[in-house]
Amino acid sequence: MTHWQRVATTAVLVPLLASVCATAEAQARKKPAASAASAASAATAPAGAAVYAERFKTVCAACHGADGRSDMAGVPVLAGQPSLYVITQLFLFREGRRNNEAMIAMAKPMKDDDLRGFSDYIGTLPAVPAPPPATPPDASRMSKGQALAQQHKCVYCHGADLAGGQQVPLIGGQKEDYVRAALHGFKSGDRPAYTRAMTEALSQVPVEDLDVLAYYVANFTGK
Repeated sequence: MTHWQRVATTAVLVPLLASVCATAEAQARKKPAASAASAASAATAPAGAAVYAERFKTVCAACHGADGRSDMAGVPVLAGQPSLYVITQLFLFREGRRNNEAMIAMAKPMKDDDLRGFSDYIGTLPAVPAPPPATPPDASRMSKGQALAQQHKCVYCHGADLAGGQQVPLIGGQKEDYVRAALHGFKSGDRPAYTRAMTEALSQVPVEDLDVLAYYVANFTGK
């Protein structure tokens, strides 16, 4: 992504992110209905969240799974991802900044309200643990991966529990093939990002260490 593409992206995306933040804060402050009348009013109001929950089931779940964790190769886990991260990625797909034909086709006709609706709903999906591996993770690779994550400050943004937050994705337990492709994409510049944080962080990581990091992240359980 060029400098001017980043400027244009920022100009459009920042208001969207601010809107999502405002919605989240308003929901956090919202108190239970104080009367039967207000409860009845809420019951008859348009259920926007329900609409996008249903659209997720009919549009997204075929690939991403009804609970946000699919067993399809190369399809990332959405369960547990922060809504701010999700809306950023949907925006990049809509604008054709991320290279995935299926997702670009899905996101291109979306209005800003759709980006907010889908990201808000996905942000409510609880994290789903990865299925147990067929064999225990290799202890030496996990140890090296942990050291690399500390050395290259992965935990500074993603957290010691790799759970992310705000615009930073949850990566602990994410699929290894997806993480590997993402890391190599950021390293090579084939995968653009909203900021240069990942590109700059990975510029210090040797290519041969990317697969070890992907292995560690995918097999991380927080224990």
